[in-house]
Amino acid sequence: MEAIQFIQITPQQFQELILIVIKQEIEILKKEFQPKEPTEFLTRSQVAELLKIDLSSVHNWTKKGKLIAYAMQGRVYYKRSEIEQAMIQL
Repeated sequence: MEAIQFIQITPQQFQELILIVIKQEIEILKKEFQPKEPTEFLTRSQVAELLKIDLSSVHNWTKKGKLIAYAMQGRVYYKRSEIEQAMIQL
């Protein structure tokens, strides 16, 4: 490992300089960080109610690839965000 020598700077000044840079980086992260919303899953019945269609239409649209279904513990769910996106596309 190479040694780095700081000339004309005290340890206190170096520590203050590091703190300033860290604070600037934290402020940048605060501005840029956008927390993700948790994924909300809907049942087939909820999707049918949201879209005001029959359950058979939900099934047909899933088969045609217009809606994407996810299976969890033997049940079928849909992501609300993808349903809303599909509504825009239709």
